[in-house]
Order: sequence, then structure tokens, then C-alpha cells
Amino acid sequence: MRIQKISRPGVILMATVVAIITSMVAANATQTITAPNAAFISYSLAPGANSAVITPATNRWVLVGGCCTTIRGVGQVSLLHYPGAGIEWVGLESFGSAAITSGLSATAGTHIVSIELNHLVDIQVASADTIVVHNGAASTRAGNVTLIW
Repeated sequence: MRIQKISRPGVILMATVVAIITSMVAANATQTITAPNAAFISYSLAPGANSAVITPATNRWVLVGGCCTTIRGVGQVSLLHYPGAGIEWVGLESFGSAAITSGLSATAGTHIVSIELNHLVDIQVASADTIVVHNGAASTRAGNVTLIW
């Protein structure tokens, strides 16, 4: 049996052109992959107390999630910290009466998100540049908050 090689210059030329164009596009496309940063804050707060202030990363998306381990509950927001101008967020309140939460504020005490079943523990605006965990319950509450950016 004899095998005959068939030359197809048009097919070879087309494959070459496609390879060159693909290489040019790939050379111009850049992707930077970075490991995320995270901060983990535990809290145990007496009734009416606030945690130490937490300063989110500035001018970038920050995922903020928190939970209450004393009586259950969890909530999270996507947050953007505008230096000196305030905190912007959108997310989901803790279950029990879960709802979408959103806003923009630099006013201390402004509710951001509930992280406890009865909506008595929440993350609040502390200043134009910081947030706190606030315990509005009549007894001590404990849990944690995580920021990822």
C-alpha cells in the first residue's frame, strides 16, 4: 500500500494566519492573579457595647460577612470604602426576617447589616472610614466578622 501526501497550501496558510492572530491577541491580553487579603475579627460584646473600629480597604470591593455564635445568625455585604466620604454597601440581612440591605453613609450608628437571628447585633458605620460591630441585645453576644478584599 502506498500513502500519498496531499498538500493543501490554503489550509496550511489559514492555520498559520489563525495562529498568528491568536498569538497577537494573547500577547495583548494580560491577567493579574493575586491572592486575596482577609481580616478575621472575633467579638464578645456586653449589652450596648461596640467592638473596636474596623477600617475596610479603600477604593476596592470588600466582602464583609459576620455571624453571631451565641444565638445564631449570619449576614453579609459587598462594601466600598470611599476615604473621607463614607461607606457604601449592598447585601443580605441575617435570617429571621432576611432582606436586602443597601446604603451609603458616613454617619456613626448607621445600620449596615444584621448578623444575629433577632437582628439585635449588627455591623454599623462608625465614621466616614470605619465600621463597628454593635450589640443591641440585653445580654452578651459573641461571634466573628471576616473581611475579604
